[in-house]
Amino acid sequence: MDAPVAATGTIRQHLIDPEICIRCNTCEATCPVGAITHDDRNYVVHVDKCSKEGACIAPCPTGAIDNWRIVPAAQAYTVEQQLAWDVLPPELSHDQLAAAGVPEAVIDLVAPAAEPAAATSPAAGAVPLDAAHFSSLLPPWSAAHAYTNLYGPKAPTTATVTGNFRVTDAGFENDTHHVVLDFGTMPFPVLEGQSVGIVPPGTDAAGRPHRARQYSVASPRNGERPGYNNVSLTVKRVTADHTGQAVRGVCSNYVCDLKVGDRVQVIGPFGSSFLMPNHPRSNIVMICTGTGSAPMRAMTEWRRRLRQGGKFEGGKLMLFFGARTREELPYFGPLMSLPKDFIDINLAFSRTAGQPKRYVQDLMRERATDLAELLRQPDTFVYVCGLRAMEEGVLLALRDAATSGGLAWEPLAAAMRAEGRLHLETY
Repeated sequence: MDAPVAATGTIRQHLIDPEICIRCNTCEATCPVGAITHDDRNYVVHVDKCSKEGACIAPCPTGAIDNWRIVPAAQAYTVEQQLAWDVLPPELSHDQLAAAGVPEAVIDLVAPAAEPAAATSPAAGAVPLDAAHFSSLLPPWSAAHAYTNLYGPKAPTTATVTGNFRVTDAGFENDTHHVVLDFGTMPFPVLEGQSVGIVPPGTDAAGRPHRARQYSVASPRNGERPGYNNVSLTVKRVTADHTGQAVRGVCSNYVCDLKVGDRVQVIGPFGSSFLMPNHPRSNIVMICTGTGSAPMRAMTEWRRRLRQGGKFEGGKLMLFFGARTREELPYFGPLMSLPKDFIDINLAFSRTAGQPKRYVQDLMRERATDLAELLRQPDTFVYVCGLRAMEEGVLLALRDAATSGGLAWEPLAAAMRAEGRLHLETY
């Protein structure tokens, strides 16, 4: 669709709006050609790599990814230019295009920007073990309506901290907090599986205001405290980067250090596909590590409240939850108090002294027979949330479980994706 534009000496360049982007990494993780990169400020698109197929458009929670500019090919915005932006450049005017040597007839031709191409599904039999090709962009058919982007970076709302307590044992490296935010009379409707952005105060090393960081909501739709306009978040204090080098996470440390009564700037909510099903007898398989437990806690708590009310006939809940040790697993105590006839809990610990390393995919293979039985049912929905490194192992374990149960994995995975029944959200 860009051929006529390219033939005129201009291109339709794909750009990311730095004012709206919340740096959730969804676009970079989804891009099938590796055209998206980032530094500590901006996510940007490499003009020479972008195929414009649009696979990154729908998953973006804010719409920051869906921006396009008609520019002379010789003046395309470089990665270096984009990394330095605080705002998107305006559309080039008629005079600017003319000054760049674009003929009048061409300016009239290229002025209207076309819509991006829709993302296409991979051909059957050619699906790589990559979350971008498995995770559904659609919510379950029975999911409640999700409200998104009610408050943006330029107009955040304010919440008051009403609770902040540690949910991992003291004395261990993993310091994870459960933080409750109350919105008072300001509308902030959220569903299980959605996320919010927290705007930390202050400025970065260049003197620019800090950008929002995204956190999954850990409370059900009627609030952390039922009937109140509040939400809870599960936040791990970041003290090292992925290489082990010491760093101090700007927003995670800010949130973990919040005191009751503090006021917080919040944007969102975000997310319209990673939502739980609402129809009776629907089964939910939850696979998570660390703070990826937040949406799983929200779903589990909503089902628990429905069960207590006796108004909902729920299906099976099955949880695979991984952490380094028992002491570093968030919500260990509350999890152990849930009735066994309500939820099937499987815990994997990779750093228990004197024990072999076990990961969620190991437990999934041990429970392959039960997993296959659930995968066989059209009312089963699978949710994966946690570190990106877990993606391939989990997908392989799902494939192996399906195969061992006599199910053809590729048609099953394609059907689950198309029906909004397989969701992966990693970071």
